[in-house]
This record gives sequence, structure tokens and C-alpha cells, in this order.
Amino acid sequence: MSAKDTDWDGVRLHVVTGKGGTGKTTVAAALALALAAGGRKVLLVEVEGRQGIAQLFDCPPLPYEERRVAVAPDGGDVYALAIDTEEALIEYLEMFYNLKRAGKAMTRLGVVDFVTAIAPGLRDVILTGKTSEAVRRRDSSGAFVYDAVVMDAPPTGRITKFLNVNEEVSGLAKVGPIRNHADTVMRVVRSPETAVHFVTLLEEMPVQETMDGVAELRAAGLPVGGVIINMEHPPMLDDDALAAAAEGALDPDAVVRGLKAAGLEHGAESIAAVLTAEAAEHARRTALQRREKRRLETLDRPRYVLPLLPDGMDLAGLYDLAQALREQGAA
Repeated sequence: MSAKDTDWDGVRLHVVTGKGGTGKTTVAAALALALAAGGRKVLLVEVEGRQGIAQLFDCPPLPYEERRVAVAPDGGDVYALAIDTEEALIEYLEMFYNLKRAGKAMTRLGVVDFVTAIAPGLRDVILTGKTSEAVRRRDSSGAFVYDAVVMDAPPTGRITKFLNVNEEVSGLAKVGPIRNHADTVMRVVRSPETAVHFVTLLEEMPVQETMDGVAELRAAGLPVGGVIINMEHPPMLDDDALAAAAEGALDPDAVVRGLKAAGLEHGAESIAAVLTAEAAEHARRTALQRREKRRLETLDRPRYVLPLLPDGMDLAGLYDLAQALREQGAA
């Protein structure tokens, strides 16, 4: 699939957020693979210091440098960067205040902790600034170094505050390097080249947080991308059977007869009881998923569905999720 056929044509910074437990880091990694497919170069950025990217790609903990972690389908490379807040602050001080080696001494004196404690907004400026610099970076020929950048961002409840760095530093600096840097970051974040994607499960709380997060971003004038439904449980029964299971109307004798016909004579009655209970639970979950899907439709944003992987998450599963995103036009 070519870039011009995607729903996110022209987007170069993909910010991925979601409620804890929805799999946002996994989805961010799958999205990076999908975007890199076909010979593109993508940077995957982690800002929370959990080394989740290294675990997903089955590699050692990432140093504070951009390092290739995967080859995408049909060629293309995924690079990863785990931002170290302390190192990034030192870079920031050297770049804007010409402190150079003094920055190293500052870490020993605990000044880094002091600075981020008295000016917590500065930490977010540094993290978003490092990412936006990668978006803007060009090589000697004038071409962008990366075709796209994917940020594994903080959870939904913090995403608006994290991205709206101008608001965060308004009381910290009216002019000067911090203000100029924040303005540069916001030009990237607010541009049509940025999209904030929400990862959710088809459960009440993650869906509600997604809806609240979308509303907050829109109110702040920040760009909302797509909604990525992760780990959808496929229905195992047809609609009639689901309705019967939900109402407790499955005929246990019919289940017993089916088990015996399949050669399961011993313990057929007890197995039938377990299967009937599981069918009722499956019907409940399927009804919940359908209801929450209808709620998400009211957001009027592109939606992408990733399946529950029966064998759990591993590197092969990550490539499967990337392929699912590509097939749905997300990359």
C-alpha cells in the first residue's frame, strides 16, 4: 500500500496514547512497523523510561541513542529511541544555555531533579522537544531523515497536558530559550503533520477514557487521529446462538448429544454444563463489545481493529498486528 492511499496521508508524527493496560506500547510498535513497510525509515520513541520497546523487539535495554531494532515488511527500517530525561535535560542545557560539561556535574549535584521538580512542565517540553526535533531533522541533501516518527506517549489521562507544552510553561517563561523551544514544539504538535491516536479495549472504562481524551484534545486545539481497538475477541457463535446463550436458553441436552456425537461419551453432562456457562459469558462479552463499539462510532474518527492474538504477544505477533493495520489503511 502506498502512502497516498492511507487515512493518515501527510502525518509525520504519530502520537499513541491509551489507558494503562490497553496495549498502547504494543500498538505503537506495530504502527511503526506498518509505517516503515515498503522501504521507509521510521523512528519509534519511548518517553516513559520503561524499556517496553526493547522487550517487544526482544533486544537489550536501549541506550540513549537512535538504534535500529527491526526490518519492516517489504523492506524499511524501524529505529528506536528511549529518551532518558536526565540526558535530554543535559543536552537541552548545553544547547540553549551553553553549559557544556557543567551539565554532567549538575547531575551529581541533583540539580536535574531540582529543575524538574520546580518546573515540571520543563520535563514535558524536553521530551516532546526531542521527538519534534526528530520529526524536523533533515540530512545533507535536505530530505527528512525519518519518513515518520511514532511516539509511545503517556496514558490518556495525561496526554493533553503532556502535549500542550505552551500552556505548561506559560508561568515559567514568557521569553527566552524555554519559551522559544516550547513555541517550536507546539508548531509541530499542532500542525496537520501530527495525529494523536487512541488505543482502547472494548470495555467501558477504556472507552470512556478515550472519549474524554478526544474531547480534551479537541478543546485544546490538538489534532486527533484514529481510534485503535486492541485485542478484540471475535464472536465464536452466530447471532441466534449468542441470543440463546445470553438468555440462558441453550438446551443442555442438545449440547450433551453433540458431545457424544463427537465421541466424548465420558463426562458429557459435566462438560456440557461448563460449555453452557462459558457460552453465556461469551455472549455477555460480545454484547459488551458491540455496545462499546457503538459508543466509539459517535466520535466520528477513523477506527482500526486489532485482534486478540491466541498465542499471546511475541515478535511474530507484532508483525501480524502491523499487517492488520496496513490492511485497514492505517499505514
